[in-house]
Amino acid sequence: MTGAVTRNWLYLIDLTALEPGDATPVMLGRRELAVFDTVDGIFVSLARCTHGAANLCDGYFDGRHIECPLHQGLFNARTGKPLAAPARVPLRMIPARVVDGRVQVLL
Repeated sequence: MTGAVTRNWLYLIDLTALEPGDATPVMLGRRELAVFDTVDGIFVSLARCTHGAANLCDGYFDGRHIECPLHQGLFNARTGKPLAAPARVPLRMIPARVVDGRVQVLL
């Protein structure tokens, strides 16, 4: 099939290196990602707020929601859905899984 894009699971970080119950910043090449250790499992998004481009890993995280440290926009860390103004655009979520104690992302 000509022009097909191959997607691969890539190693991101060991579970033991995550901030337990928090948001952990991780660089993957030039991509700045946020790994959320939620009450529902591990979820990964681009690290920058869609409103003001602040690093979400510096915001308040309650295990389900991440609050932007700049303007207090609120996002669901599982789905990326914006929940409070001024955030209106969802976070770009990255498919993630845990295999043998390692977080992997699908790119």
